[in-house]
Amino acid sequence: MSNRGTSVRGSAARKRAALTAGVSIAALLLTGCVQSQREENTGAEGDSAVDSTFVFAASSDPKSLDPAFASDGESFRVSRQIFEGLVGVEPGTADPAPLLAESWETAEDGLSTVFQLKEGVTFHDGTPFDAEAVCFNFDRWYNWTGIQQAETTSYYYGSLFRGFADSPEDAVYESCEANGDNEVTINLAKPFAGFIAALSLPAFAMQSPTALEEYSADEIGGTAEAPSLSEYALGHPVGTGPFKFDSWNVGQQLEISIYDDYWGDKGQIAKTIFRIIDDPQARRQALEAGTIDGYDLVAPADTQSLKDAGYNITPRDPFTILYLGMNQAIPELADPKVREAIAHAIDKEALVAQTLPEGTKVATQFIPEVVDGYNEDVTTYEYDPERAKELLAEAGYPDGFEVTFNYPTNVSRPYMPTPEQVFTNLQAQLSDVGITVTPAPAAWSPDYLNQVQGTPDHGLHLLGWTGDYNDTDNFIGVFFGQEKLEFGFDNPELFSALDEARGISDREQQTELYKDINEQIAEFNPAIPLAHPAPSLAFAPRVTSYPASPVNDEVFTEIELSE
Repeated sequence: MSNRGTSVRGSAARKRAALTAGVSIAALLLTGCVQSQREENTGAEGDSAVDSTFVFAASSDPKSLDPAFASDGESFRVSRQIFEGLVGVEPGTADPAPLLAESWETAEDGLSTVFQLKEGVTFHDGTPFDAEAVCFNFDRWYNWTGIQQAETTSYYYGSLFRGFADSPEDAVYESCEANGDNEVTINLAKPFAGFIAALSLPAFAMQSPTALEEYSADEIGGTAEAPSLSEYALGHPVGTGPFKFDSWNVGQQLEISIYDDYWGDKGQIAKTIFRIIDDPQARRQALEAGTIDGYDLVAPADTQSLKDAGYNITPRDPFTILYLGMNQAIPELADPKVREAIAHAIDKEALVAQTLPEGTKVATQFIPEVVDGYNEDVTTYEYDPERAKELLAEAGYPDGFEVTFNYPTNVSRPYMPTPEQVFTNLQAQLSDVGITVTPAPAAWSPDYLNQVQGTPDHGLHLLGWTGDYNDTDNFIGVFFGQEKLEFGFDNPELFSALDEARGISDREQQTELYKDINEQIAEFNPAIPLAHPAPSLAFAPRVTSYPASPVNDEVFTEIELSE
């Protein structure tokens, strides 16, 4: 199995096509002119000149430059350029592959794994990447306390490794041993079948011990509901990846440039600018104006017209889930009949046709069909407004009720390119059965995620997930594996079933358990799976190849550019 960054890319010969004019002044103001920031480079093989500055429109600022304290796609898009983990993914798939670890061997009991590390790798500050650095990172995560443990900060570590040094009875991680410079053993306290695949997450990327200490990476302030970033997370991220951090002008743009001593192929791009443009229409206009090279999360209505105009549209395979969450801390939503009524009130087919990209599939459960444990016979709640009204009457709400409906603004997500449209569609459907929603919009960054995941102050809410790796626990285990403020319920039977399944190493046995669990979730109905959207990216004609990944593991050294 080859590593992600080792293949040598040739440069394309096709000339860059003329870009269309006629863009609005508003888009020009939003995007600015980047031509003065472009450089010329001879390309990977030196056989043709290309503009080596790549400008990508991000839908929001990163939540954090420290990937260990992030859980959002825009943070991880940047992180994947700066940082690398022990494990990556096979290109174009969700399956694990070697990266900083060239190989590994896991004991039969699943409790220890020995990793052989790539030699001669350095962090951007010159610190050697070795076994001691690996142990420093693992022990850093394990020893977090207080706000560092909050779901709003260390979301992935808490969800997947379950406990910290001050709660070892819950913890999956136990210890790390450096066996010389280039071999390390990770010991687990409990079996975790998804351990290797989980290490491909940017949250578990290797970071420079020197920089983490120098810039006080773990000194975060604020509260668990609204944590503040450390000096490190605001401007000093240091990894082993192909790009090093340059600057971040919050709300405007973030810049990175190639790391000269990178161990792998550097590709064609010398500098990347992430331009922050939260409006989908403005992103399209910026592409048409030639002030960006590409953007993600193309609005469904724009895909065909951009393609017809000569832009390159790159789809991703759907590995996502969009859901309507129901917070059971709200008395009405704690009633199973009310939750069932809401499920019957939603016309998923109409929602998909009217608001989501072409290729989106209606969801019956919280995992895509390609993930182990998908249950073809799972309980479903068909669109039936009359049945919804009957259930509301049985629950004591013959005239319906009012509930807050939280949804994000100023963002596009892979599972939800246009949140406002999804909200409006569902609001109308719920109104038809007598449920009056009070709109509660909030800016994605920094407010929405913190409110929905870190406080009980929300009701119905829109959220979703782009799968990080091909493991069932990465979907339903993350959502429903333990008590969460997002959903506001305690279901020990479900928690126990998920905990058991994640430790089963026999794939066939584990798959059957997950099928049963998916049925258990469907009957309990803590949230409503709506759709598996298929997001697309759009690029200028000069971008001749882009490494689209179902799990967004897209490193910009793999991009191919023409003149």
